[in-house]
Amino acid sequence: MPENRSNRVPGRALAALLACALVPLACGAEGYALLGREAPDFALHALAGANLRLSEHRGDVVVVTFWGSRCSICRGPLAALDALAATYQSAGLVAVGVGVDDDPNASREFAQSVRVRFPMLMDPGKGVARDWQVDALPMTVFIDRSGKVRAVTRDVGRDAEAVYRREIRPLLDE
Repeated sequence: MPENRSNRVPGRALAALLACALVPLACGAEGYALLGREAPDFALHALAGANLRLSEHRGDVVVVTFWGSRCSICRGPLAALDALAATYQSAGLVAVGVGVDDDPNASREFAQSVRVRFPMLMDPGKGVARDWQVDALPMTVFIDRSGKVRAVTRDVGRDAEAVYRREIRPLLDE
């Protein structure tokens, strides 16, 4: 009986899939339409403290990370970003978390449980998430001092701090 080749994955395609699975950064920015473009502005309600408008941080390097209360893998990257934000705040780094939950109570409970020092914002209508083309959680977007999107990562796993540092340092040095 002849082999059915329609169900086989060609070697190169399999290698590309494995590379994306093993090295998320290599595939994180691929196809992200906002790369190199001005980051869409937003104003969102903070879970604690004042509301935040992104455009007020022009001149800073801004890292926006999208999370959800049911995202079990979001905790590690949020903690990693919190550590880097504390380290590089004096160099002009601003970190912001955007929760995309429908339930504000779930967002509030999750944000309080992760205990980060940067603003945790609520996007219950998901308008910002749509504008930013969020297609996975966690998803982190890196914005340079001029307001342009320079990189994006998705699900960085245990290497979050190293991956984030590789993206942040060059932006701070510009």
